[in-house]
Amino acid sequence: MSAANIETVSTSADKAKLVAVALLVVASIAGFYGLSAKGVIVQWVVLLLGLAAAVVVFALSLPGRQLSAFGHDAWREVKKVVWPTRKESIQMTLYVFAFVVVMALFLWLTDKTLEWVFYDLILGWKK
Repeated sequence: MSAANIETVSTSADKAKLVAVALLVVASIAGFYGLSAKGVIVQWVVLLLGLAAAVVVFALSLPGRQLSAFGHDAWREVKKVVWPTRKESIQMTLYVFAFVVVMALFLWLTDKTLEWVFYDLILGWKK
């Protein structure tokens, strides 16, 4: 692998944003457990607000924008896929099932034939 394939966070602003995201997540979890005396609603509000703030800060960073662009590109590619019709899907499924049955019968016959050859003919161990 070449070093050109490795992407790193290069600007100090992006590094600071990622550190802020990590601190927001840790603070949200700590607030959730630390505010247990205040009630369940307060705990969940603090947790959800902290995580939402972490998501916003991450979305504003370069890695967040790259992740968003990747998601958009992936969705665009999924929309280009030509999906099989219901009839084609059923036909292919039936072909697979038929192949599995034929293969199971072949392997069972092979097993029984080898069992007969080794145990009955060669070793003479009749059942």
